[in-house]
Amino acid sequence: MIHSRQQHSLLWRSLLLAAALLLSQVAVAAPVIELHIRDHLFYPAELMVPANTKIKLVVINEDATAEEFESYELNREKVVLGNSRAVIFIGPLAPGEYPFFGEFNLSTAQGKIIVKDE
Repeated sequence: MIHSRQQHSLLWRSLLLAAALLLSQVAVAAPVIELHIRDHLFYPAELMVPANTKIKLVVINEDATAEEFESYELNREKVVLGNSRAVIFIGPLAPGEYPFFGEFNLSTAQGKIIVKDE
């Protein structure tokens, strides 16, 4: 019976430790940056983000038609339906410039993420 109690106690301590680790990850949430699509353009066209930081990019399409956020350098591709939004996680990134574009409106939907050391 003592052996079973020790196992039970160890199990509970392990579960509490796992919960604490999970909560610590939630507490350090990624910064949120909004990118709007309006009239087949990205606003703002340049996004400044800190180096070595994971970012939650919220792409808000204000147009009635779909657009695709795409970047070869970021290795990301996401269709954002008209009048909707999408979440894209990027990074952590090294300092530099990372262009992105709208696949459905290449001539107008252009932008870049500029990553700088703090």
